[in-house]
Amino acid sequence: MTAFGASENVLPQAKDYAFWMFIAALFNLPAQSMNFAARAESSVKITMIAVSVGALLNVVLDPIFMFSWGLGMKVEGASLATAISQCVTFLMLVWFYFCGRSIIKIKPKYFRPTWKMLGSVISIGIPTAVLQIFLAVATSLTNVSAKNLPDADYIIAAYGVVQRLALIGYYIIMGFMQGYQPVAAYAFGAEDEERFYTSVKFALKGSLLLTVVVALLYIALSKPLIYIFNKNTQIIEYGRYLLISQVALYPAFGLCYMMTITFQTIGNSKTGLFLSVIRQGLFFIPFILTLPRVLGVKGIYFTQPFADLLTIITCLLLIKKMKKESFINMHKKETS
Repeated sequence: MTAFGASENVLPQAKDYAFWMFIAALFNLPAQSMNFAARAESSVKITMIAVSVGALLNVVLDPIFMFSWGLGMKVEGASLATAISQCVTFLMLVWFYFCGRSIIKIKPKYFRPTWKMLGSVISIGIPTAVLQIFLAVATSLTNVSAKNLPDADYIIAAYGVVQRLALIGYYIIMGFMQGYQPVAAYAFGAEDEERFYTSVKFALKGSLLLTVVVALLYIALSKPLIYIFNKNTQIIEYGRYLLISQVALYPAFGLCYMMTITFQTIGNSKTGLFLSVIRQGLFFIPFILTLPRVLGVKGIYFTQPFADLLTIITCLLLIKKMKKESFINMHKKETS
């Protein structure tokens, strides 16, 4: 009776949660498009304000809607808070475009997509999508490989904590690169060779610096960072070494992602796609499927550094190709 009653209560909550998350997605998708367009025209102030206001509003509304001292809506309240915050972000960006403050004007006559345009957009977007997919695949396969090891529950729990921390590092680099891409693309399209190469060098140095800083912080604070999420001593110990292994050669991610975007910018989407696959796909997957069987938990520790080492070597071998193709493609535009 209790179990049946509980299931009756859970089902409506799940439906309400799904409904409000669907509404949030309906606002989020066009907001993301407007956000990217605003960044492309260098209107970064409105994007920062809109996203920040939405995020802060979500943080404020979550406890008000969820907890008993507020509206007591539990998980439905969290999804409703997300939907409201996404709606506010969307409306702020709509105001920016329809009040004439943007360089890009949203008018029906401009909505004339062609197959060539769609192909260009898809080819540019696919590498980033593939990168995100393989990050998820790598996490899933690591959990599968850890399942048959001694202390599997502790290892999987520790890895879950580590992945949350690793995502923070990924988002920092991705945010930096999303700022680099429109600058490099604009310079390349305008055939401004000096500005293009200056932006490439800045992005390379910036991505390496950020990844080194993140890696050093995570290595130095590995134990207390895991402790924030879980107080179990075994989880802390496994998590500590998992976190260190994840960031030991972390600059590989910054270098690979920077080169992925640069190849996309100069019109070589195939190499960009290849680079988006290698780190967590081509290199990571074989290691995570074999090393834990031979080395146990140490195999999980070694998987990411080995994949990162091969990623760095591959990227270094492709730097000359990137320089050559960017020079040829830019001067080809000048002579055409």
